[in-house]
Amino acid sequence: MVCNEHVPALDEDLKKTLGPATAKVLAEQLGLHTALDLLHHYPRRYAERGELTSLAELADQIDEHVTVVAQVADARILTFNGGRGKRLEVTITDGNGRLQLVFFGAGVHKPHKDLLPGTRAMFAGKVGMFNRKLQLSHPAYEPLGQDASDHDAATAFAHQLIPIYPACAKLESWKIAKCVDAVLPSAQEAVDPLPPALREGRGLVPLTEALLKIHRPGTKADIEDARGRLKWDEAFVLQVALARRRHADSQLPAVPRRPVPGGLLDSFDAKLPFTLTQGQQTVSKEIFDDLATEHPMHRLLQGEVGSGKTMVALRAMLAVVDSGGQAAMLAPTEVLAQQHHRSITEMMGELAEGGMLGGSDQGTKVVLLTGSMGMPARRQALLDLVTGEAGIVIGTHALIEDKVQFHDLGLVVVDEQHRFGVEQRDALRSKGKQPPHLLVMTATPIPRTVAMTVFGDLETSVLDQLPAGRSPIATHVVPSKDKPHFLARAWERVREEVEKGHQAYVVCPRIGDGEDDPKKKAAEEGGDKRPPLAVVEIAEQLTRGPLAGLSVEVLHGRMDPSDKDDVMRRFAAGEVKVLVATTVIEVGVNVPNSTVMVIMDADRFGVSQLHQLRGRVGRGSAPGLCLLVSEMHEAGPARARLAAVAATLDGFELSRIDLEQRREGDVLGQAQSGVRSSLRMLAVIEDEEIIAQAREEATRVVAEDPALEGLPGLRTALDALLDTEREQYLEKG
Repeated sequence: MVCNEHVPALDEDLKKTLGPATAKVLAEQLGLHTALDLLHHYPRRYAERGELTSLAELADQIDEHVTVVAQVADARILTFNGGRGKRLEVTITDGNGRLQLVFFGAGVHKPHKDLLPGTRAMFAGKVGMFNRKLQLSHPAYEPLGQDASDHDAATAFAHQLIPIYPACAKLESWKIAKCVDAVLPSAQEAVDPLPPALREGRGLVPLTEALLKIHRPGTKADIEDARGRLKWDEAFVLQVALARRRHADSQLPAVPRRPVPGGLLDSFDAKLPFTLTQGQQTVSKEIFDDLATEHPMHRLLQGEVGSGKTMVALRAMLAVVDSGGQAAMLAPTEVLAQQHHRSITEMMGELAEGGMLGGSDQGTKVVLLTGSMGMPARRQALLDLVTGEAGIVIGTHALIEDKVQFHDLGLVVVDEQHRFGVEQRDALRSKGKQPPHLLVMTATPIPRTVAMTVFGDLETSVLDQLPAGRSPIATHVVPSKDKPHFLARAWERVREEVEKGHQAYVVCPRIGDGEDDPKKKAAEEGGDKRPPLAVVEIAEQLTRGPLAGLSVEVLHGRMDPSDKDDVMRRFAAGEVKVLVATTVIEVGVNVPNSTVMVIMDADRFGVSQLHQLRGRVGRGSAPGLCLLVSEMHEAGPARARLAAVAATLDGFELSRIDLEQRREGDVLGQAQSGVRSSLRMLAVIEDEEIIAQAREEATRVVAEDPALEGLPGLRTALDALLDTEREQYLEKG
């Protein structure tokens, strides 16, 4: 590794400073290309030389690369194969736990000489298991010698903080530390993005000082100072980017869309058999106020499962049709698009038959457009859109195709936003003569901090009140392995509900129609574990066994679209009593007569997904029952997750648990992956206060100086952080 004397420029390729071999590993394994990238590769923790690192936590890190600081307890060479083979076994300790290191063959001599009992060192390697004991095989190591002469120096040496960096197999933490040493002088060139008044007002250290302290802290207080400052950078720069996007959107022209007194919306409201909830009325007013402005609405509507988001969206679409425009609803699956089309036309009645015999004079056409439609129906739908005959279209990705043209697109409603990439959303929005208004809906409750980061360019409305008549849902965990009679009782409950005239869902994680090989799946899941339970197999077992004599059908994503629609139609009509399905029924499916759901292998689903699935029952007047079947051991984290779902129906509480249990990147999703790439220090859940304060400051700064002309440091930071991917995300968000 080359370490030149010159101070590298922040944007300089690491090859010049560190040599091509090291630079290649940093780029390929850790995504670090420049001196600035390396300065933002922060230590994940710090070890003290005088304090042995705990080895107890390694049991949770099997197959992961770790770095430990520990002391050699003993070392011995063993021979095997009649003396031809040699193995060095070294036991290290931290005073509480012990860990075995193993070296083989010719590689035993140097560590045998270096790792004498009493030697303290850093060890890095992959945690493995042999004979039920944790071990590191052929770990890299770095002895921590103590050459301090006087007592004070020895004490200082013992308490020196050693940064432990996120590492990889080819580059251990201490080698990364040496790379950081080579670029650390360039921290002096770092341009501070925070306005001086903001930094001083909040008592934050300058950026250069923060970078030096995070990498080479003298004390634990240094680390806290640095972290506090660097978290603010990440939160503030991201919120400025989003505030600028909101500001730019507010400058775009849009056609105001106001309901017409005595028009389509009034006619629809007049025939509603129920009263809107207070929440629906409040959110509708927010949306109608946005639609009436000369700038495009950008609103996120998030609501609990069954809170009536579709009703709110439909009323917004009717208001746009009243004003002479058209509305498009984009759904992630054909099943959901068909379900929306069916429920919206049923809710509208003759108002959805504009221009047709028996249709209302005030009505409009509601068309469906999906990729699997026959050519005549597709051609008619396209014609209805381009002529303006159809005021509302509901469709899948097929809406985005070039050949789809609108007469006057005024509103785009995106259902289950997290299922779409930003390119798809943008492609549909570009079909308006002027930018259409945008309403993004999600039934996945989003913690406030995620809403402020991922959806930070959207105003947020929350529907947290269930309509009258919605029934409670009881949820129970069914431990099928420990107590098989519980599972037998679950099927009895399904029969009982069907005998009362109700219907049931059985959800499985896999299709199992021969196209997905169970052995291959099992291997992917981890060796000899059994494969996930499959729709086709479970349906067969139920038909032959506990649910014999009942009408059982399957539904999954690989079925022919017309077959899927036929099954859903017959299930909605009550002809099919038990629907065995994959997660295609996760969102939007509304069959109020369904009262019980059995989720097989429930531990294989995420918390939010389980909550979504559960929301398919209890949609009518009868109470709902959700049974979470799992073979997992009661003490494990998977069962704890299921217990959390069973304990509450509060989706916002569950989304918080979900985010705490999973990596934030998983939750933010691929379409927003660029956002996560800049959040190295900021924790979306823990740092809620910083994010909220940064949003306020960013909004104020952008309002005063939208082009950031007076803040060149902030503009530079934006350019550095907004790589192409993130720029696209923000442009299209």
